[in-house]
Amino acid sequence: MKKETEIILLCSEFGCGKRGASLGPEAVMIEDFERKGNFFKNNSISIVKEQYSESDNSSKYNWAKNIDKISKYLSKVVKTIEKSIAENHFPLIISGDHSNAIGSVSAIKNSYYNKRIGVIWIDAHADLHSPHTTPSGNLHGMALGALLGDNDVSEKEREININTQNLWNKLLKLGSKSIYPKILPQDLVFIGLRDYEQAEINKIVKNNIKYFSPENLKQIGIKSIAHETIEYLKNCDLIYISFDVDSLDPKESEGTGTPAQNGLTLLQAKQLMQILCKSPKLVAIEFTEINPLADTKNKMAKNVLEIIDEIFI
Repeated sequence: MKKETEIILLCSEFGCGKRGASLGPEAVMIEDFERKGNFFKNNSISIVKEQYSESDNSSKYNWAKNIDKISKYLSKVVKTIEKSIAENHFPLIISGDHSNAIGSVSAIKNSYYNKRIGVIWIDAHADLHSPHTTPSGNLHGMALGALLGDNDVSEKEREININTQNLWNKLLKLGSKSIYPKILPQDLVFIGLRDYEQAEINKIVKNNIKYFSPENLKQIGIKSIAHETIEYLKNCDLIYISFDVDSLDPKESEGTGTPAQNGLTLLQAKQLMQILCKSPKLVAIEFTEINPLADTKNKMAKNVLEIIDEIFI
């Protein structure tokens, strides 16, 4: 990494279905301090925390839980990451829940509005839902749906109320430049995808989105997947990597809100990130969904630190 790294901790969980993800970013930092590491000590740190209020009432936003609070929070996230990029830093983002990626990619697109952004989504889940298709109403399952500008009426499984629709439309155009959509389907690659709903598969097939499943991993190996991914995104100007820790197999750690069997080993994750992060087009990395309340002895935070060591040290 030629640029100075700035660690950006996004302590949030409004987009999750479980409590605890907001503690994840600082759990990684604390773990580094306890092991007497220097990574956090030697880099600048910015922290953005959700603001909780007993007066908040999101019940009117059907099928998009906390979308009002998330919209306000992500506006702060965008400004923080835009500032980091403007100061010529490399943002290493550690976020609570995956809805933060809407803010991260929006900030990158606002900063490089004339650039084509490739997204590598390392995740057990597709996160391609919208309020019209979500089975849970949790925004962390709609991050890519928002970034792709998902308002396709042909995919609707339900109608939503006008308040929810207005806030969803606002989220699609997040940022001062109101760019819509943020990314294109052909500039997206899934790695580790294995837990999804039919509506998401329909979008993947319809848009011919590139993905690598656990079966692909067994067939061609993690290193080949990494190289093929970089080759696939060769026409992009910049690359952003989002690493959801539920891409790891639960045998490595269950310290995340939605673990799924048949995931990556820690060694495979290290090998994957080591190759991907050698790309000169890399503009930001995000680690997300670490949940200490679902963990034992902070193991997931330790795993993330091991991967960071592989990339930065």
